[in-house]
Amino acid sequence: MTSPSLPRRRRRLPKSQRLPWQAIVDSLVMLLWGLMFLRFAVTGQLYLLLHPDFMWLAHLAMVILLVLGLARLVQVWNMVRQTQPQETIRSQEHFALLPRRLSCGLLLAVAMFGMVYTPRPFMSETAFQRGITDVLGQTRSRPERFVLSGSPEDRSIVDWIRTLNVYPEPDAYTGQGVKVSGFVTHMPDWPSNMFMITRFVLTCCAADAYPVGLPVELPEGTSRPEPDTWLEVEGTMQTDTLDDTRQLVIGSPTLTEISQPRNPFEY
Repeated sequence: MTSPSLPRRRRRLPKSQRLPWQAIVDSLVMLLWGLMFLRFAVTGQLYLLLHPDFMWLAHLAMVILLVLGLARLVQVWNMVRQTQPQETIRSQEHFALLPRRLSCGLLLAVAMFGMVYTPRPFMSETAFQRGITDVLGQTRSRPERFVLSGSPEDRSIVDWIRTLNVYPEPDAYTGQGVKVSGFVTHMPDWPSNMFMITRFVLTCCAADAYPVGLPVELPEGTSRPEPDTWLEVEGTMQTDTLDDTRQLVIGSPTLTEISQPRNPFEY
């Protein structure tokens, strides 16, 4: 009588022959994050996420991550090629709020998402959500004394807003020429012949961007441009009353449709 055969137990490889998955995951995380920064830098999409003053930090992080990731990968490859038993490469232990597998999974997921995600410039919908204003945000420095130089046509939307912050009397600028560019925003309760020419101001990153704009009054019978259309507006400053407030308005405008700039933010 033959005894029933017992199921074979899987033979575990000795530690010296196991792949160092922990080190492999570490290298993949660093390489993917470095490649994500590289993708944003090469495509110019980094301008949609960061202020130019902080670009060097992103570039430095990109280089460090790529170098560390490649060095870690080379270290793993050299260890796998060796036939003599040796201890498995392990990452330095440190205090962490999340379990290691969960934190590595989150880092990998975010990096993979960043490799396929395409940042989009903020437009009128976001401007409404964040509130269009005619003053600069509290996070931006405000000079106590502001001296204008050059012709009024050389001022951007932010230059005009900064000027109004220092000296808010609109009659002081009546009759001055203006030439600005931005996207069209239709403001609620405004007449059908008026719209806001808008730009977002970036102080650090896209998370703190806020919109500013100047009202534009169209001649009677002129159709209002569609929202989110990028325009160059050239006209003359005049004073008008909007929402029971005297405001500076661009009058007699000449509208020229333009393509969206590579860097749509003001600073």
